[in-house]
Amino acid sequence: MRRPRFLLRGLAILAALALVIWGSDRITLQGERTIYTVECAGGTWEGTHCTGKLATGPRYAFRASRSRGEVLHWVRGSTEPSGKYADCTVKDRDNWSCNARVGEKPQLTYEMANGRPTRGVGGLTTPFYDVPKWQWWAIRMNVPGFTDADD
Repeated sequence: MRRPRFLLRGLAILAALALVIWGSDRITLQGERTIYTVECAGGTWEGTHCTGKLATGPRYAFRASRSRGEVLHWVRGSTEPSGKYADCTVKDRDNWSCNARVGEKPQLTYEMANGRPTRGVGGLTTPFYDVPKWQWWAIRMNVPGFTDADD
């Protein structure tokens, strides 16, 4: 009788650990990085605080290639075609930098540092607010209590 309990406890611990890793977005099957954006519905932004209710926004995905010196980017679930930054310095999926081109449509970011997107200069990037993956999914499932985006 001890063996089934031990096995169930071990499986529960493994499932919890897998959920934490998935929620942190530290490991992905595709080696990509996703930015989970949020919007402030029925309110305004005061810094990173929403005076209304946080609502999920688009999920921006990036796949960096060190060997080609490029970064592919797209909006998950969108019918828009993907884009590509071609003039990039890529260390890994969490650390890359691409040169923005004047006259291009503003993008979310042209650089990732330690797995976080950097905010660019006005006109070259689109302003955005984001949250961790687990929080984005909680907001999507209408879990109450979230009012702040990440810095």
